Amino acid sequence: QVQLVESGGGLVQAGGSLRLSCAASGRTFSSYTLGWFRLPPGKERDFVATISWSGGSTGYADSVKGRFTISRDNAKNMVYLQMNSLKPEDTAVYYCAAAPYSGRAYYAHLYDYWGQGTQVTVSS
Repeated sequence: QVQLVESGGGLVQAGGSLRLSCAASGRTFSSYTLGWFRLPPGKERDFVATISWSGGSTGYADSVKGRFTISRDNAKNMVYLQMNSLKPEDTAVYYCAAAPYSGRAYYAHLYDYWGQGTQVTVSS
């Protein structure tokens, strides 16, 4: 079992930055692939970023590539999403998730555990 709790969301102006954090519980945290997804208002959930269990491999949605960076600290049971050059279209509820794999995982159905989400609002 893995429990996930996101934090760090908020209101920011376009061009600004935020860092989302996700604290995980569970002794097997380091064996899970982690990901970030987002749910924009009135739209479907989107993949944002994924990181392998070791942190050595990452993947991003085209819409955030070059602006967002996913990282993890297995010693602290934490995963992060650094978001730079934010745009109004990045406005969404952001969720972290854990999948029982070692490599990258791009699809929501691969993830077994989800956090409750944190709101990110980017004003123009």
